[in-house]
Amino acid sequence: MEYDVYVQTCPTRLVLDRLADKWAVLVLGKLDGQPVRFNQLKREIDGISQKVLSQILKKLERDGLVSRSVFATVPVTVEYAITPLGRTLTSTVAALTRWAEDNIEAVLAAQQKYDRSA
Repeated sequence: MEYDVYVQTCPTRLVLDRLADKWAVLVLGKLDGQPVRFNQLKREIDGISQKVLSQILKKLERDGLVSRSVFATVPVTVEYAITPLGRTLTSTVAALTRWAEDNIEAVLAAQQKYDRSA
């Protein structure tokens, strides 16, 4: 079957929708190095709520990009890790976040210029 992301009914749009979510990009970026516990992710991704983090992790797990491991400790320990499929996205995610950091000043200047002329 051939997929065409420009066709409205193409399932690849679901993937783009997930990856267009800033929280998904940030979570994948944080999981790039090693498995991370839920609360550590929450601390390291400034501004994300517990509810949103939980939702994003479930969606990424459902998509096969993140795995969840539960350890029988007291209290129970849960770690999240990037899967081999998710690892295929790490360079893309890193490039996207790096581009945002490197170009934010130009984007802000363009927005100000546009707003002044509008």
